[in-house]
Amino acid sequence: MSKLIFKCSNISKSFYQGNKTVEVLKNIDFTLEQSTSVSIVGPSGSGKTTFLNVLSGLDSPSAGKVFYKEKDINNLNDKERASIRNKEIGFVYQFHHLLPEFTALENVSLPMLISGLNMEEANEKSSRLLKKVNLENRMDHKPSELSGGERQRVAVARSLSNSPSCLIMDEPTGDLDAYNALKVSNTILELSDEFNISLIIATHDVSLSSRTKKIFNL
Repeated sequence: MSKLIFKCSNISKSFYQGNKTVEVLKNIDFTLEQSTSVSIVGPSGSGKTTFLNVLSGLDSPSAGKVFYKEKDINNLNDKERASIRNKEIGFVYQFHHLLPEFTALENVSLPMLISGLNMEEANEKSSRLLKKVNLENRMDHKPSELSGGERQRVAVARSLSNSPSCLIMDEPTGDLDAYNALKVSNTILELSDEFNISLIIATHDVSLSSRTKKIFNL
């Protein structure tokens, strides 16, 4: 029997702009099974990023329930939600969000240090992950010394640092040219298979969405 990573029931999300209510999500049902990849697709403004934020507990739904491994995300306190995001869910965004003063190795190590791993073990695992994304010769380079594709592959390595059950990605290839988008897509899909990690990818990139096991339209 497949194990559910996420289960969402009747998710709605509204924002208020002056006297107007803007309904971004309406009655969304969604499930994600272990070791499954799904693309979240839809036009700009359809609520893809909002949906990812609700899934991860960064935002709360106006109505409905979000369960992560049978835990109701919104019944957890801020510390418990932050712990899940640090240890169990990896994130990759359209912009890499690497810390500019740190090297690639240090950026990948940081989530592990925050979770309590010692420096030696964190750096050792970071080295292995950077080799997985073919950046073994760029470990000591800072983001300003890396290309766009290289920075995004560092971000992918960082997202895997705490051995998550699931990766959540918001337009991970959206800021890249076609060549680097393909390299990053290949890296994401190959490593998710290798490490048996579930994937949720919000994307406009048809060449990426067509390679996931499921497509979810917003």
